[in-house]
Amino acid sequence: MPHDDPDHPHSLLPPEPALRVKALETILTRKGLIDPAALDAIIDTYENKIGPRNGARVVARAWSDPAFKARLLEDATAVVSEMGYYGRQGEHMVALENTPEIHNMVVCTLCSCYPWPLLGIPPTWYKSDAYRARTVRAPRAVLADFGVVLPDEVAVQVWDSTAEIRYLVIPQRPAGTDGMAEEALMALVTRDSMIGTGLPLPPGDASQEAPG
Repeated sequence: MPHDDPDHPHSLLPPEPALRVKALETILTRKGLIDPAALDAIIDTYENKIGPRNGARVVARAWSDPAFKARLLEDATAVVSEMGYYGRQGEHMVALENTPEIHNMVVCTLCSCYPWPLLGIPPTWYKSDAYRARTVRAPRAVLADFGVVLPDEVAVQVWDSTAEIRYLVIPQRPAGTDGMAEEALMALVTRDSMIGTGLPLPPGDASQEAPG
C-alpha cells in the first residue's frame, strides 16, 4: 500500500489528527480569526517555558531542600502557587514521592487530565486508550515498555488524575548528585520521571535528554 512505502509522497504527510488540526488552522487563519504567530508563541510557551521545566524546578528544589519537600508533600497546591505555577489544569495539585519501597505513576483513565502549569502539553501517549487502560491493569508491563524495570520488592502505586486532582511525581534523587546546584539538578529531571513512567537521568547524561 502507498502509506507503507517510505518513498511514497504520502508518507511525508503528518498523521490524520495533525492534518485535521492544520486544515482547521489554515481555515481560521484565512478568515482572520487567528494569528499564526500568536498561536506559535502560545505553543512555544507551553512546550518550552511553562513546562516541563517548571516541574523540574519543583523536583530539584525538593531534592535540595528538605523543608521545602515537606511543605510540598503536605500542600503542593499552595507551594507551587507560591512559585508562580498555577492556573487552569493545575488548580489542585498533589505531590507523590518515590522511595526505595514505592514507585508512583500517574494516569487519567477517563480523559487526559494533566498538570499543564508544571509539565506543559501532555504527550500523545498519555492520552492514548492503550496507556489509560493498561496502566491500571498491568502497571509493571507499561513501565517495562518505557524501559523501567523495578525490583519485585518495589511496590507500584497508580494514581488516577481527575478534573479535581492532578499529580506530580517526585522521583528519587540520582546517586552521585550531592552538592549539585538546583539548575544542574533540573537538567536531570525528565518529564516522564514526573509522570512516573521514567527515571531521572544520572549525572553526566543531562545533555542527552532535556525535560520534555
